[in-house]
Amino acid sequence: MVFRGLSFDVDAGNALVLVGPNGSGKTTLLRILAGLLTATIGRLQFFSDDRAQVSDDTRDQSAHFVAHSDTVKSSLTVKETLRFHADILGADRTRVQSAMETWDIARLGDLPGALLSAGQRRRVALARLSLQDRPIWLLDEPLIALDRSVRARLHDVCADHRAAGGLIVAASHEPFLEDAATLELGAHA
Repeated sequence: MVFRGLSFDVDAGNALVLVGPNGSGKTTLLRILAGLLTATIGRLQFFSDDRAQVSDDTRDQSAHFVAHSDTVKSSLTVKETLRFHADILGADRTRVQSAMETWDIARLGDLPGALLSAGQRRRVALARLSLQDRPIWLLDEPLIALDRSVRARLHDVCADHRAAGGLIVAASHEPFLEDAATLELGAHA
């Protein structure tokens, strides 16, 4: 069992940062929230504004999950990668250029993923957040490989998302979203 007795609420406009040592269940919890894993015991409830329970299908259309590993294919260009993700998300491809500008990767649009640095690959992964508006952002180690200026940009983008009523659940070993609530998970390994 990775964790037990876990209970939390995150309301629109707020954020929760999961902290704890490696193996404490941070990524597992994010994957459960994203619908990629199923909890073996207990229940997970998502509510809409009127407190009606949200179905799994609706949740799948409500959340962005950005894992700690990037989703950049070595053979695809940055633009092709983001167009692929736009198609999967059901987003308008016209948002690709704007997403690249938001994350300062527009000049890299025609470069294949194999030529990108770790920080550039991370910005491509984060640019998916800008392709389609979804109220829930699930971010696993969002600060990995980001320099100071891009970290500031990420904080600004997160602040805008929250100001628009979005919510964020993130796992991080580094300080992230200083005004967010924190939930410490303990290691059971």
